[in-house]
Amino acid sequence: MQERIRNIAIIAHVDHGKTTLVDAMLKHAGVFRENEAITERVMDSNDLEKERGITILAKNLSVHHGRYKINIVDTPGHADFGGEVERVLKMVDSVLLLVDALDGPMPQTRFVLKKSLDLGLKPIVVINKIDRPGSRPDEVVDMVFDLFCELNATDEQLDFPIVYTSAKLGFAKLDLNSDSNSMEPLFAVIESNVHPPAGDSKAPFQLLVTNIDYNDYIGRIATGRIFNGRVKAGETVALVRRDGSIERGRITKLLGYEGLKQVEIPEACTGDIVTVAGFDDVGIGETLAAADNPVALPYVSIDEPTISMNFIVNSSPFAGREGKFVTSRNIRERLDRELRTNVSLRVEDTANADTFKVSGRGELHLSILIENMRREGFEMAVSKPEVILRVIDGTKMEPMEYLVVDVPSEFQGAIIEKMGPRKGEMTSLQPMGETVRLEFVVPARGLIGLRGELLTETRGTAVMTHTFHDYAPYKGDIPGRKNGVLIAMELGETTAYALDALQPRGILFIGPGVEVYGGMIIGQHAKDNDLDVNPCKGKKLTNVRASGSDDAIKLTPPRILTLEQALEFIDDDELVEVTPQSIRLRKKELDPNKRKRK
Repeated sequence: MQERIRNIAIIAHVDHGKTTLVDAMLKHAGVFRENEAITERVMDSNDLEKERGITILAKNLSVHHGRYKINIVDTPGHADFGGEVERVLKMVDSVLLLVDALDGPMPQTRFVLKKSLDLGLKPIVVINKIDRPGSRPDEVVDMVFDLFCELNATDEQLDFPIVYTSAKLGFAKLDLNSDSNSMEPLFAVIESNVHPPAGDSKAPFQLLVTNIDYNDYIGRIATGRIFNGRVKAGETVALVRRDGSIERGRITKLLGYEGLKQVEIPEACTGDIVTVAGFDDVGIGETLAAADNPVALPYVSIDEPTISMNFIVNSSPFAGREGKFVTSRNIRERLDRELRTNVSLRVEDTANADTFKVSGRGELHLSILIENMRREGFEMAVSKPEVILRVIDGTKMEPMEYLVVDVPSEFQGAIIEKMGPRKGEMTSLQPMGETVRLEFVVPARGLIGLRGELLTETRGTAVMTHTFHDYAPYKGDIPGRKNGVLIAMELGETTAYALDALQPRGILFIGPGVEVYGGMIIGQHAKDNDLDVNPCKGKKLTNVRASGSDDAIKLTPPRILTLEQALEFIDDDELVEVTPQSIRLRKKELDPNKRKRK
């Protein structure tokens, strides 16, 4: 059986078509019935993944093709979820490196490829979207080869097989000129180029836990790959923890993968990816081993977080109105639960019992956690994201990001101008037809709030992606937000009459009929200072009619901020109040007199 198993992960930059390729492979392998209704991107199973069209969590499935069983792991493409990719690579023997036939290698392609080359994996290069207008597969193959050379790939890794695919149309080719209307060539390349899993089936049992989940019926379940030996359901095994302590327990359920479904299996052997139930307190990176010979497996180290944020118990006048879980105990328990599965996250206590310092890989990483918490009924306030500085050999160092911006050539000057004050250094400028690709190395601090500005400057045409580059000496101060804010003075409900008078002062974030409180931010001021205003003022009614002043009020639609936009907008003395129904901006100090004193 071990000889017939192939374990692969699909890695790529965001939006290069990983999950769509998995769909095509599942269809070709006959996992779906003839008349079965199939959703697009079937692996993106949770609500946030479906809404945003991105993969957040790595997921497993397996397909049978001829005499082979192929275990496939679909991974995220965003740099913020790099921790998911890093731990998954430990389970597989090869990777499909997916590259868009028009875009070519992007920042995250470099990041995930480097991780897989460092582990000694030999990638299979898949050039996807060859049906896309303007695609340039031959050029992209050369760019991929250059990237392999840059990352110091071995001669064996440089001798990579190439497959050309259109995941959307469901075909793969080994040669651009050949006729093919199925994914068969891709399966053939996987079967011939991926080694069977290494390991000794007669040695004592060892399984490395790389994923944790919870099932309402059987409790905590751990997924991982069997590196040595075999295991049966009902067997007693040992759990070797990170600190070296050992706990024995019985495997109550042993689950394998058939297509997308988990099915109970009586026994599993070396090389298989399985899910095990029976241990209430198992963590990622721990080892399940034979009870009579418990030996731990080495675990891949995960890159450290680069950005932190404070999660604070909500203290606004509206606290507790909309959320079910509002106390520090609730928030702490939820963060502890997240730590068990989210390997890139760190949570620290602070001097204040109501504040927790949460560190992650980027704004998106932390905002997805906040979004999940608010959907579960949590209510809290969060502070502005801050980068994590380090002192190395007496020098203050800060994280740098590798930024790539694709933009129409007419806007390239505006982009370069924006990067100057943010201490960005341009490393490359490549014309790509009507667009230009600009590459920068920029401090992580300089990226906070950048996306919104770039989209405004380029009329929504800029595409920006970034990934962690390295730590470098501190670059000095970066100017923050230029504009001040409009702050409500009192508790009440906004009126159209008051907002009409405030419109010339700046951009409003709320419309009429919205409840506000003193200290809540209701808009962006046109000047650089903060302004206290009264958005709840009603019109004084008299018996006298005046021509002109009774005209119908015309309000400009307010700018409604999403969670990410709110986090990018706020300054150091401001918070985002997050509840299941609302996202509000507020000053840390609500009292205007105390605020002025500070």
